[in-house]
Amino acid sequence: MAERHPRNRTGRGPLRRGLAAAVLAVGMLTASTAPGYGAGAATPAPGPRFTPLTAAVMTEPAPFRATDGKTHLSYELLTTNALPSSARVRLDRVEVRDARTHRVVGSLSGQALADAANPVGDPLPGADGYTPAPPGATPTVIPGSQQWVVWLDLALDRGQRVPKVLEHHLSGAVLTASGPSPFEETVQITPTDRTAPLDLDAPVRPGTWYSSESCCGNTHHRRGLAPINGRFSVPQRFAIDWYKVGERGQTWEGDPARLTSYLSYRQPVVAAAGGRVVEVQDGIPDNTPPVTPPVPPIEQTVGNHVTVEVAPGRFLLYAHLTPGSLRVREGDRVEPGRTLGLIGNSGNSTTPHLHFQVMTTPEFFPTDSPPFTFREFRVVGQVEPRIWDDNLGLQPTGVLPITPSPYDGPHRARYPLDREVLEF
Repeated sequence: MAERHPRNRTGRGPLRRGLAAAVLAVGMLTASTAPGYGAGAATPAPGPRFTPLTAAVMTEPAPFRATDGKTHLSYELLTTNALPSSARVRLDRVEVRDARTHRVVGSLSGQALADAANPVGDPLPGADGYTPAPPGATPTVIPGSQQWVVWLDLALDRGQRVPKVLEHHLSGAVLTASGPSPFEETVQITPTDRTAPLDLDAPVRPGTWYSSESCCGNTHHRRGLAPINGRFSVPQRFAIDWYKVGERGQTWEGDPARLTSYLSYRQPVVAAAGGRVVEVQDGIPDNTPPVTPPVPPIEQTVGNHVTVEVAPGRFLLYAHLTPGSLRVREGDRVEPGRTLGLIGNSGNSTTPHLHFQVMTTPEFFPTDSPPFTFREFRVVGQVEPRIWDDNLGLQPTGVLPITPSPYDGPHRARYPLDREVLEF
C-alpha cells in the first residue's frame, strides 16, 4: 500500500532504511575486499567485518577408514551469498584447515569445486544413477541471496592426523560493475566427531555382493539433500544398497520384469549387531521391476523395514524388505546373525536390494547418517561405469562389468567404497 499512496510514509521509512542498509553492506564489502585483501594478500586482522558468504555444516564431520586405506571425512558446507540478488560472488577455492595450526587438510578449486557445488533447490545432475554427471560450470558463481551446498569428501593419507577442530577458508571475488573485488574469509569452525564408527557384521548371508550407491561420489545417497521438518539433512549419506552377485557376475538372469529373476530377491537379511527392535513396518507390496515406481508417501520411502537400536543414538536400518517376510516384532532383542526378513522391492525401490545404513534416530525422516565399518570382508573387484547403479534391470544384461580393483584382498574394520564387489 505504501507504493500506491506516496503520502503514507509509514511503510516507506522501513523500506528506505532496508535499501540503504543493503547498499551500505555492499559498499562496505566492496571496500573490505578491495585489491590487496584477496587471494595472496596478508591475512586480515581478527575482528568483526562484513563477509559476502556465510556457511554452516550440516553434521559434525566423523572420520572413518575405507578400503583405500585412507581416513575419510565426508560432510556438507551450506554456503549462502549474503549480498542482494544483484550481487554475484565467484567462489574460487574452499580450503578445509586444522583450526589450531591452520594447516590445509583438503581443498577444492577449479573443476573439482564446480563438480562439488550446486544450488540447494536444483536437482543434482548424474545422481539418478542412469547417466554420468556433466561437468559443473566453471568458475563457480553464486548469485546474490542464493544458497549452495558444497559436498566435501576429504581423503587423508595414512598417518595423516585428523584435526580435532576444522575451519573453512573461502576465497574468491565479489563481482561488481566496476570489476571483481577479491575476498578471503574463514568460516564455520567445527569439531570433528570423536565417536568411533560402529564396526559391524555383514547384514546379509555369506556370498558375493555389490556395494552400490555408497560413499563418496555423486550418488543419490551421498548427495541426497532432504528438506525435512523445516531444516536440511542428508539422511542417506553413508547408506549402501546391496545386490547379490552370481558366479558369472550376474545380478539377474531371465526376464528383468520378474522379481524372481533377481538374485537378491528373498535373500535373508540378518542382524549386523545385537540390539533391540524399535520399529517394524510390513504390508507394503513389492514394486514390479524395472519400472521406476511413483514416489511413495514419505512414511513409505524405505518400504517394509526393520530398525534395531544397537547403541545410544545409533540405529541400524534394513529396508525394502518383501511383504510378509519380517520375522521380528517391536521390542524383540536380537543377536548378531539373526534373520530379520527377506530382501524385496518395496518402497522407493526399482529392483530388489537391501538398503542398509546407520541412523541417529529410530525414524528414517528426519535422521542423520553417520559412517560405519564392517569387521571382515574381501574386495574381489569393482564396477567402473557409473551407469551401473540403482536400476540394474534397465541394463542390456544382468552381468556386471567387473574389473580388478586396486584394493582387492581382505579388509578389516573398513567401509566399502562405491561400486565395489566384495565377499562376506
